[in-house]
Amino acid sequence: MVVCEHLKAKGKPDYTTLHAHLCHVVAAIEKAAEVYGFDKQIARYGAIIHDIGKASPIFQNRLKPNYKRRDGEKPFRHELASLFFLSLFDENVQPILIEMIVAHHKSIENDPRKKGILDLEESFEDVFSIHKADWEVWSKDALSIIASFGIPTHDISVEEAEKNYYKAVDYAEEVVRKQGFSEWKGLLMTSDHFASAMLDQTQVQAERLFSKANLDFFNRQHELYPLSLMDANSSKKHTMVVACTGAGKTDFLFRRCKNRIFYTLPFQASINAMYNRVANDLMATNADLDIRVLHSASSIAKRSGGEEERMLQGLMGSAIKVLTPHQIAGIIFGTRAFEATILDLKGNDVILDEIHTYTEISRAIVIKMVEVLNRLNCRIHIGTATMPTDLYKQIIDILGEENVFEVSLPETELDKFDRHTIHKLNDWHDADAILDDAIRANKKVLIVCNRVKSAQERYEYFSDKYPETPSLLIHSRFKRGDRNIKEKKLIGLDNLGKSISKFNTSDKACIAIATQVVEVSLDISFDLMITETAPLDSLIQRFGRVNRKRTNETIGKYKPVYLIPPPDDRKEALPYDVDIIKSSFDVLPNGDLLRERGLQQKIDAVFPKVDVMSIETHSIFKNDGRIVLDYLTHRPKSYLLELLEIDSVSCILDVDIEEYQNSDFEERMMLEIPARYWQVKNFPQCEYGNRPYIVPSHSYCFDLGFDIDKARQPFNENHNII
Repeated sequence: MVVCEHLKAKGKPDYTTLHAHLCHVVAAIEKAAEVYGFDKQIARYGAIIHDIGKASPIFQNRLKPNYKRRDGEKPFRHELASLFFLSLFDENVQPILIEMIVAHHKSIENDPRKKGILDLEESFEDVFSIHKADWEVWSKDALSIIASFGIPTHDISVEEAEKNYYKAVDYAEEVVRKQGFSEWKGLLMTSDHFASAMLDQTQVQAERLFSKANLDFFNRQHELYPLSLMDANSSKKHTMVVACTGAGKTDFLFRRCKNRIFYTLPFQASINAMYNRVANDLMATNADLDIRVLHSASSIAKRSGGEEERMLQGLMGSAIKVLTPHQIAGIIFGTRAFEATILDLKGNDVILDEIHTYTEISRAIVIKMVEVLNRLNCRIHIGTATMPTDLYKQIIDILGEENVFEVSLPETELDKFDRHTIHKLNDWHDADAILDDAIRANKKVLIVCNRVKSAQERYEYFSDKYPETPSLLIHSRFKRGDRNIKEKKLIGLDNLGKSISKFNTSDKACIAIATQVVEVSLDISFDLMITETAPLDSLIQRFGRVNRKRTNETIGKYKPVYLIPPPDDRKEALPYDVDIIKSSFDVLPNGDLLRERGLQQKIDAVFPKVDVMSIETHSIFKNDGRIVLDYLTHRPKSYLLELLEIDSVSCILDVDIEEYQNSDFEERMMLEIPARYWQVKNFPQCEYGNRPYIVPSHSYCFDLGFDIDKARQPFNENHNII
């Protein structure tokens, strides 16, 4: 039975009642508290009253479709009004309830919009008076809802409500002076997010949470995958596997896992591919597998005729989650909801795949993340095809050599993975004859460029030169919906892993042009590659997309990789360091076989010392064990963005504005195009969704993607360039 049906917790489109929302949060928090080891009854109390302040007429009025904020209108925070009911509970649990309630939306101090409880107390003299408006009316409704959960209640006078409120203010002023974080706050936040996403399905979906996947599938053995024949059992907690692409690292890393799994990869394309691969592999032995993919363009993933709800992806409790390391890096910097992320990660298995492929800053963050995850009692499993010895030693030092199960292949096994001959070209003009021969021989050609602009230019040139040959361009500057279509075509498989005879699975000549997005974990195997020079570790990843499929017949047979020399100019070499890519070019053979047993020596020649910049100043977790963050606060997201130098924003086409405004979350994401802030900052900004920048439609097409140079050119009302 719904109590006080006239009171809502959410506005359009669902208009969830306040009572129903609290029921949903209770269902989620009881499950989470049981698994995380919290007192279930206290957790339940926090869930029941965390949003009860929404019963206020002020909040209810703001849910109305025609509501417009008036100039000078004072801020109302429903969580602060919820504190008025503290005295219904034993004094011993009140501090915990305050922690759960007071900061589950805002940092109690230094909130970016100055709406934390201590911010408001500093800015206004009448915070309590603002929130107590019509108390005699709405408190009775609130008490009715609380009583419906079996909580003994009594009439609370306005004086008692004021006393409760200032008890919370005093508590906040006291604890903000100490440093650390509140897991109780994290518990409430993660449960609230889950319930808000799942609504009436909360109870059913909560039953699926925190299950472990049946990983028996990965016990498969095959002589072509030497790691599959090696014993993965060890009493050592962590894992470091160094092995060639195609040696079976993924299976081995999964075999090392015992709990719920977080699988991290650096790129969207590799994340999508890994998600589909694991989902398909485990489907037969996991009838109701809770596997999720999380990145900025996560799309609804269809399996066995059903759909994995998009809203589930970022929430607690999945058996397996495939994501980027940056999406769990908030635990280092103390960004919003980091407490909830910590709870979800704590004590579980984290697979870090190919961490050496990151930029210097990203790599530094991942190294710090290894340290923090180790402190959270996670089991850490690292797989790499090529890692500089210096970086390897840094990781071993963090985890402790005695705690790491180190696995590598003997040289005799490495010899079986020799599969590429390297040929150095003078420039792109040399590639024409190579392409001519490849097309005549029905070869699948992969061309990799370091920049989006260069990839677009290559695509236009080769598609004009070979109009009868299927060609495809893929990079990071496409609409996310278009990018998903292109990824599927490139891989050549449907969601069930069946061939669609496109590109990777084609038996005809084709040309795929790409940027770095193809480097990691894309299970594609082309016949030859032409690539611009990148750092050696990245190049080796690229090479792994050629002659990738191994059979007993293909061992000892080699396919060519053609290398475009690096530029002399440092600016032209971006996004890479010109000295690194020159050194990488120099250590590779020319017209000869690239030997796997000699790769480590070459890697160490290019990266004799890996400088991992210190992010100790920015991290809330210090090397000496301290946590330097004011209690019940979190840091603005900009800390993380500035440090990562990820200034990526979204933009949409002007012709898509109306569709964007009228679409749901998922549909909006598919219309967005990732871009750099500095590229689009001078364009107008949409007020809906992720507030993307609006760029002219003539700057985009399905084949080429977004072109910033065209976007900056003047155009007329018909979107024709002037």
